[in-house]
Amino acid sequence: MRILIINPNTTASMTATIGTAAAKVASAGTTILAVNPDNGPASIQGPEDGEAALPGLFAVFDTYMGVEDPFDAVIIACFDDTGLGELRARSDLPITGIGEAAYLQAAKTAAPFSVITTLPVSIPVLEHNIESYGLSEQCARVRASDIPVLDLEHHPEQALARIGSEIADAIEMDQCRSIVLGCAGMADMALILENTYSIPVIEGVSAAVAWCEREATNRLQNTGMA
Repeated sequence: MRILIINPNTTASMTATIGTAAAKVASAGTTILAVNPDNGPASIQGPEDGEAALPGLFAVFDTYMGVEDPFDAVIIACFDDTGLGELRARSDLPITGIGEAAYLQAAKTAAPFSVITTLPVSIPVLEHNIESYGLSEQCARVRASDIPVLDLEHHPEQALARIGSEIADAIEMDQCRSIVLGCAGMADMALILENTYSIPVIEGVSAAVAWCEREATNRLQNTGMA
C-alpha cells in the first residue's frame, strides 16, 4: 500500500518530520511519501493562510496522481483539513485530513475531547470543521496554546511546556476524557504528553495513517483488487 501525505505549507523540515512520524506507525508493507508545494505560506494559521495554500496543494496532488505507480490513499497534513472537500471531489481515492482523522479517533476512544491548537485565529476554522463532521457534541472545547506553528520546530521545549499547561487546564476545566493535538507539528509530542498527564492524547498523523490503511484496504476488497 502506498500513502501520499501532502503538507500544504512549504516548510520542508516539517514535511520530513511528518513523514517520519507516519512511517513509524504505518503497517508493514505500507510505503509513505510526504511532500509539500514549492510555493505558498510557510505555515497555515487561520483561513487566509489556508486559502493561500490551496493552489500549491492542488498542484502537488495533480502531479502525484499522474505517476505510474499509483497511490492507494492521500492525507492532507494540515489540521485545518485544508482543501479536503475539493480533493475528494477530484478523486475516488480514500482522502482524509489529519484533523478529521484525529477527531474521529478521539470520539471513538474517549469523548468528550478537547483540542489544543496553535493560535486563536485557528479556533473558528477547527470549530467549523468539527461541526461539519457532526462531532460537536463529542468536543468539549477547542483551545489555543498561543504558539505559532513554526515555533513548534524552532522552540520545542517551550512549546511542549505551554501545550502541557493547556492540557492541564483542559482536564480540570473542560472535564474532557481525551486530548487532540491540533497541529501536525505536535505529532512527536503525543506520547510524552500522554504519559505526563495520564490521559489519551491523539495526534492526527498517526490517526490519519490508520484511517487510510483501513479505508484503502476496504476499497481494494470491494473492487476485487486485494
